[in-house]
Amino acid sequence: MIRLQQLSKSYGAQQAVRGLDLEIPTGQLVGLLGPNGAGKSTTIKMLTGMLLPTSGTAEVEGHDIVRDPLEVKRNVGYVPESGALFEALTAMEYLRFVAALYHIPEAEADQRIARFAAFFDLAPGDLGGKPLSAFSKGMRQKVVITSALLHHPKVVFFDEPLNGLDANAALSFKTLITSLARDGKTIVYCSHILDVVERVCERVVIIHEGRIVADGTTQQLREQAGEPTLEGVFNKLTATENLLARAEEFARALSQ
Repeated sequence: MIRLQQLSKSYGAQQAVRGLDLEIPTGQLVGLLGPNGAGKSTTIKMLTGMLLPTSGTAEVEGHDIVRDPLEVKRNVGYVPESGALFEALTAMEYLRFVAALYHIPEAEADQRIARFAAFFDLAPGDLGGKPLSAFSKGMRQKVVITSALLHHPKVVFFDEPLNGLDANAALSFKTLITSLARDGKTIVYCSHILDVVERVCERVVIIHEGRIVADGTTQQLREQAGEPTLEGVFNKLTATENLLARAEEFARALSQ
């Protein structure tokens, strides 16, 4: 479903992504982890056709991201970390606009929007009664997620999708993505909330300084690193020092 071969991206002399080789099969829910600046978001933007790679190749659903970007975009859904929206529109106007881009008939689009609104507890007054600029952060995130899934994409990229969601909405969302993966959708899930990744993702890929430094199930990564948690594995592979010990030392200094 997703294949990367020596995929790289440079900004002048700075290498953001350095020769990634990765294959993700159909129906797999993969956690893509890395510290800030590791290259996660850059990789996703290349795979969704938003950035051109400097070198290497990648395919999504059999379509090359450079030679056939429109077919790639037809097959993917993307929830960016920023959650950007056209804030002057109402949620209904925005979602109908997204549906039109994917050539979804208006009646069918309205049915899909209504199903998502019911799932996310968005009332009709929320959908059409006020502009998106008046929405809370959590409500905006629900609209962004809806827009990414509205056209029933085969591949979905989530970059910090829980931003702003309350506990109930987050629980519903986590159940939703695991169900989508079971139904055959391929999902790449980027997050800094490692305990959520540990619970919902069947495979974890860790990127550090533009390279893959770990790839496997959570249990495999824990065993290989000799750490009891995914947080411990992540710290061991990506930090230059023991961050837990550093935090404890800093806390002691504050209390003196």
